[in-house]
Amino acid sequence: MSLLAVSDLHTHYAGPSGTLRAVDDVSLTVEDGETVGLVGESGCGKSTLGKTITRLVAPTKGSIVFKQEDITRISERSLRPVRRRLQMIFQDPFGSLNPRQNIRDILTAPLVVHGYGNRAERAKRVEALIDRVGLPRTALSRYPHEFSGGQRQRIGIARALILDPELVVCDEPVSALDLSIQAQILNLLSSMKKDLGLSYLFISHDLSVVRYFTDRVLVMYLGRIVESADNRTLWAQPKHPYTRALMDAVPDPSRRRQAAPISGDLPSPQNIPSGCRFHPRCPLATDICRTVDPALTSFGPTHQVACHHADAA
Repeated sequence: MSLLAVSDLHTHYAGPSGTLRAVDDVSLTVEDGETVGLVGESGCGKSTLGKTITRLVAPTKGSIVFKQEDITRISERSLRPVRRRLQMIFQDPFGSLNPRQNIRDILTAPLVVHGYGNRAERAKRVEALIDRVGLPRTALSRYPHEFSGGQRQRIGIARALILDPELVVCDEPVSALDLSIQAQILNLLSSMKKDLGLSYLFISHDLSVVRYFTDRVLVMYLGRIVESADNRTLWAQPKHPYTRALMDAVPDPSRRRQAAPISGDLPSPQNIPSGCRFHPRCPLATDICRTVDPALTSFGPTHQVACHHADAA
């Protein structure tokens, strides 16, 4: 059984100008010990999907099964033991850390809420984890505004791991950091995965980061998964025009031509195009693309694509 199994998940928001379909019929799995990448442009629904999976946002429809338990609509009280095993690292560590608490209190709070040990045991756990993420113990008496972005993200990682979870949803954890700091944080996440036996759902718009860090990749466009493959297959044989466009937009010094931005703008999730939702921006679009929404079709044991012209790749 998969560690996480999401089936036909929808997250919609009602508004005065219509329904915003942020997540629109998504199914995915994460296996024990696996790192699954979720990529796509900003605004395609990645963060909403991550927050829905962790039940920070309520789903509209579908199911979320974590460790063989359906957590889709269980109460907040029933979610409490689940949250020990399912945590999230946020894109903006400063915005997700309480500015009025020092780091010791920030890291201790989840332990108190979940009834972990006595005061001495909690202090020992906090000190061990601050050591593990590469910060001095003197950091525990300081406040979030006293740290750099990379240091704050280390604190965010420590907070996510303080309860010893099994699955961590990483929502753009390095996108706000300098390149050198990105590498340090990715190496830290990688070593923590190995040492602690973690699984990750790693959300990013940066394919170069995803290529380095993940085992399997899901490509999301306008609320839906349009391609899924193991890392090596996706980079060797991308079949969806959107996936290829994302790859072409990645700067690569080895290529003679410059990176090419994706043509057109991302449509509004309140007004999703008919047929294939990518067809207004797709160079391969034909009449069938404008009228028939393509289903995910298998092109091998690990490769699925939602495109009428995937055979042309």
